[in-house]
Amino acid sequence: MTTVLPVILCGGSGTRLWPLSRSGFPKQFLVLSGDGSQKSLFQQAIERIQTIATPQIELGKTVIVTNEEHRFLALDQLRELKNVQASLLLEPSGRNTAPALTLAALYAQEFGDPILVVTPADQTVKEGAVFTKALQEAVEIAKEGAIAILGITPSAPETGYGYIKTGGQSTVERFVEKPDVQTAKQYLEEGGYFWNGGMFVLKASVWLAALKEFRPDILAATEKSYQAKTQDDAGDALFLRPDKESFNAIPSESIDYAVIEKCPGSRYGIKMVELDAGWSDLGAWDAVWQVGKQDLAGNVTSGDTLISNSKNSLVHASSRLVSAVGVENLIIVETADAVLVADRDNSQDVKHIVHQLEQQNREEKNLHRKVVRPWGWYDSVDEGERFKVKRIQVKPGASLSLQMHHHRAEHWIVVQGIAEITNGDQVITLTENQSTYIPQGQVHRLSNPGVAPLEIIEVQSGSYLGEDDIVRFEDTYGRS
Repeated sequence: MTTVLPVILCGGSGTRLWPLSRSGFPKQFLVLSGDGSQKSLFQQAIERIQTIATPQIELGKTVIVTNEEHRFLALDQLRELKNVQASLLLEPSGRNTAPALTLAALYAQEFGDPILVVTPADQTVKEGAVFTKALQEAVEIAKEGAIAILGITPSAPETGYGYIKTGGQSTVERFVEKPDVQTAKQYLEEGGYFWNGGMFVLKASVWLAALKEFRPDILAATEKSYQAKTQDDAGDALFLRPDKESFNAIPSESIDYAVIEKCPGSRYGIKMVELDAGWSDLGAWDAVWQVGKQDLAGNVTSGDTLISNSKNSLVHASSRLVSAVGVENLIIVETADAVLVADRDNSQDVKHIVHQLEQQNREEKNLHRKVVRPWGWYDSVDEGERFKVKRIQVKPGASLSLQMHHHRAEHWIVVQGIAEITNGDQVITLTENQSTYIPQGQVHRLSNPGVAPLEIIEVQSGSYLGEDDIVRFEDTYGRS
């Protein structure tokens, strides 16, 4: 029996898929595949690996490496899947994929020396059975102590991917950086070149040994952070937190640069398994259009849309009717607080808009108007000088932190469910159509003691209404 641990690398912010993907809700947690599935890319990545189990392959606990800020997004989506046990390794900051995999390998040693099946959380695969077979073949290679990498059968002279050059018996000869168009065309004509999809299968001990040889500094720094970790039980999942200070000192490097590209010709054998399964990494909106369900005119639509005399375009509506007339080769993406219009051929350049948002310190880079929180969500429906209106929903049994604000007062109106409200020294219960007032500087808390969602309208008033005007005294979610 071979023990396999799925490792889902769930970092990154997907800036080229703005405005739908933002740092507070990145693309791996979005439903984007266009195949009718209502599962996010993250959920699909987890479920794809579950299919490789056989009488000879035993699947262990899924290991998810993600950002500390996304832990409740990941946990909520995990709970929607059936029979998936997981441990979440929470990075306090992004240090690229080599430290992420090292954390997973160090954790995996607690289960002996399992084989790690490593995949990013933001990819799509159309032919699941083909993917399963390729991973099972890769597991057989890894059993012998070699490293297996999945090489994507190229369908075009793509310049956005690195390439794998293979020799006899699928042995990897070398890795090639992202080429220009002419070089990519030459690769396809020659044959033996495949896209590097960032999916690896190898024993935990092999990764740690290779990292010790090629980048001992990354290994030492990650070990130091991991050994000082803390952990807490989230009920159906385990949160493991590496030490923040030492983690931030780890050199930032990718799996490829740190180890994989150094393996050909070394004592660490590396072989490629070809994958021709309709793979995409959804790196930009053009890729979303390519994998989407196209109508007879080549249009891909999502949400409340109307299209006339248009072709080869993607139109995504999140919160209102979006119509397009007489357009061709366009990307149109609408959210409650931002609209993107781009030529499909230039969809990679959306990152330049995100850079401008960052330079201007605009909130649209990080958060949507509707913001997910561990206790539920809030939607900022209106605001003006000295006021803001929010619609807030609290999950059954959940509560916000015990908190206060220096610069604002709040009026709460219950529109659905039961609210238990701490307001200074008082604790009151309100139901539909009842309201209360929280004075500026008053310690308060909102809780839902019921079995149905609680929904309130909050009206804030004051001289400053920013989200950072919160002083937390107690918090169920470790934010105080």
